[in-house]
Amino acid sequence: MTERSTEIMDKTQTLTPRQIVAELDKYIIGQDNAKKMVAIAMRNRWRRQMVDEHLRDEIMPNNIIMIGPTGVGKTEIARRLASLSGAPFIKVEASKYTEVGYVGRDVESMVRDLTDLAVNMVKREMQERVEAKARQVAEERLLDILLPPSPRKRILDSSVRLESAKQFGVKLSPENQEALARVEKSEGEKVLNAREKLRDQLRSGKLDKRMVEIDISDTRFPIVEIFSPMGMEELGVNVQEMFSGMMPKKSRRRRVSVLEAQKIMAAEEANKLIDIDEVITEAVKRVENSGMIFVDEIDKIAGEKSTTGPDVSREGVQRDILPIVEGTNVMTKYGLVKTDHVLFIAAGAFHISKPSDLIPELQGRFPIRVELDDLKAADFVRILTEPENALIKQYTALMKTEGVDLLFEQSGVEEIARIAFQVNTRTENIGARRLHTVMTKLLENVMYNSPDLDLKKIKINRKVVKDTLKEIVEDEDLSRYIL
Repeated sequence: MTERSTEIMDKTQTLTPRQIVAELDKYIIGQDNAKKMVAIAMRNRWRRQMVDEHLRDEIMPNNIIMIGPTGVGKTEIARRLASLSGAPFIKVEASKYTEVGYVGRDVESMVRDLTDLAVNMVKREMQERVEAKARQVAEERLLDILLPPSPRKRILDSSVRLESAKQFGVKLSPENQEALARVEKSEGEKVLNAREKLRDQLRSGKLDKRMVEIDISDTRFPIVEIFSPMGMEELGVNVQEMFSGMMPKKSRRRRVSVLEAQKIMAAEEANKLIDIDEVITEAVKRVENSGMIFVDEIDKIAGEKSTTGPDVSREGVQRDILPIVEGTNVMTKYGLVKTDHVLFIAAGAFHISKPSDLIPELQGRFPIRVELDDLKAADFVRILTEPENALIKQYTALMKTEGVDLLFEQSGVEEIARIAFQVNTRTENIGARRLHTVMTKLLENVMYNSPDLDLKKIKINRKVVKDTLKEIVEDEDLSRYIL
């Protein structure tokens, strides 16, 4: 791998497993075992790159299955891993796929999507590296548009007169030659001074709202959808690219502000400055060596074998996923991509089915199994208050925009947690998602009336929570529908 590739392949190379868990703790309460396992798996991605080359290809990723009811943090762990990781990471739902040969998405499209994501990621990084140069070129283009043309025309006219005189053997007196030279120098200095003044105004933002007309490359072309064994979405894109290559490049004229014109021109120049072949090569390397795919809802494709006909969305999908997890070559529009060292993290509630209902070969490709714990009332209290994106912090910030201060007392927080846990116990257990329902119902009237309220400080304590939700909680039939 290149030095640059190793440097930015994975931002977590500077984070130890303990530090990765600490980052996850900012958003996810509990589930220490699951966080520990994914932290080790992520760190191993970097460790493998440090191993001698002859052994590197032999080290296979330890794929993980996370088992636990809905709302306990499986998907949230995936979301936070994506933000932590500088490596290509994609989350997919197993229930979206069907067996090859049937209408629907085939499982290979997850690798194609991951590669697309990696290409865009590398492209952005390379654009950032040339950003300063691109902005400089864009600035010169914009100054060419903003600079009045008349002084430049006078310089050109004087130069043409001088060249014409020489061409036809007309001798100008030294005085005339000096006069023309003075005009050129004088006009040149004026243009230069005007350009520099304009540059200063442009950089200081004084021209931001001024409107200019610019030519923008029109990259739009007809969308073509084709059904084929290799996947509609893949062939469709290739046909579109073929048509776009055949059609002449078009540009359209747009009237935009100077500020927007700068952004558009800088983006165009950045695209010209990067080597797309280098982008693709780097992106494919990252996918093959540090790519991660989070397969959610894997329990939906597990279950007893179908005896009535083809089971295109269950066992058939498992059979199609198997070679990708084992390691195979997937054809993408950027070439072949090997999946031997892609890390797969699967998750499912497994309410009806069990991990052992997966086909044996697929079970063997997910050797690490982690069970996530059910959430208790005490966990709900922590979820409401501790994470950086805690629900109480979110609702407090929302109401602050209306000039209303929401003050949650500890007794109120505990009562919200108790009610959420109680409803989960009596009805379907949807984990921490129940907190959203309870909080929305609790603050329904406050959020509706807040713009017209004279009272700008509202305390939420145990009594307020009980009084607001009393009827719904006590009536079990009602709570089934509302909470």
